[in-house]
Amino acid sequence: MGRRWGDGRGELVVHGGGEGPSVTVPLELATSYRARTKGLLGRDSVDGAILLSPANSVHTFRMRMPIDVAYLDRGLRVIAVRTMRPGRLGMPRLRARHVVEANAGVMRKWGMREGAWVEVVVHGR
Repeated sequence: MGRRWGDGRGELVVHGGGEGPSVTVPLELATSYRARTKGLLGRDSVDGAILLSPANSVHTFRMRMPIDVAYLDRGLRVIAVRTMRPGRLGMPRLRARHVVEANAGVMRKWGMREGAWVEVVVHGR
């Protein structure tokens, strides 16, 4: 069930597993090597979230802000959520295929937690 997206924009729909309504947030897709490498570097915030795919780990070197990081498996189920301060190296997650990054503290509000699942809705190019 491989996922192939291109760089671009869309929406992330978070299904918290029956605890409250689904939440939809703006999403930036970073799937090319260049876009994944740049990620959130040099930014002071992110509008919604950014999806790095494929990815199973991230770092926050040269970042200006703490971020929430959600690791997703191939079925887009959340296997872990962590908050990372700048200057950190995240451990690779063996089952992770995609990583979602957002401003620190927002994922809890969205219901993004272990066991939740997400949908990626891609906007026309």
